[in-house]
Amino acid sequence: MALEDYERPSVAADIVIFTIKNEKLKILLIKRGVEPFIDSWALPGGFIKMDEDLDDSAKRELKEETGVTPKYLEQLYTFGDVKRDPRGRVISITYFALIDYEKSQPKLNAKTDAKEAKWFSINDLPELAFDHKKILSYALKRLKWKFEYTAIAFTFLPEKFTFPQLRMLYEIVFSKKFDKRNFRKKILALNILQETNEKITKVSYRPPQLYKLKENISEIIELI
Repeated sequence: MALEDYERPSVAADIVIFTIKNEKLKILLIKRGVEPFIDSWALPGGFIKMDEDLDDSAKRELKEETGVTPKYLEQLYTFGDVKRDPRGRVISITYFALIDYEKSQPKLNAKTDAKEAKWFSINDLPELAFDHKKILSYALKRLKWKFEYTAIAFTFLPEKFTFPQLRMLYEIVFSKKFDKRNFRKKILALNILQETNEKITKVSYRPPQLYKLKENISEIIELI
């Protein structure tokens, strides 16, 4: 049979955008300005163009609907339940992205279907359109996996950081407390950090040592 003999589903790119602000893990949502689910909150995204690569589509949708540029973008999973979209057969190629909150504030493009873009705490989310709650749940699981086995956590940190800053980052993502000594011991045993011979000054307590990630470090094995 020829290609034109087959029905063609629509394909969309949807993106889960994570950031950390005020010691909370947050995601960026948009309020839909059109049906279906008008005025409901949803993940940023849209339909992939015929002449567009998948990653390029995700980046374009992010730029158009939110105005943000991710520090990290990775394909997450393909969601294709037959009834996931009331408009018809739509397959979603999903991504998750990491954003620097201070450097990437959302800015809507007037030509998009989004009415508003807003950061929400992962623990205080509104009802989400389509199957976006399911997508978000999987993205959070993937983020934790990445924190356990790769150097992705350092994307959220400045070039030079302290152990308390690093530990707090893991506590935010995993929603649990880590023992200070054990955490420090595990990190140092990985031999991925380098002392900078610098300390944070102008503090009332003992000035903490600043560290940075060694060059060419991409994998962290069994951190947690």
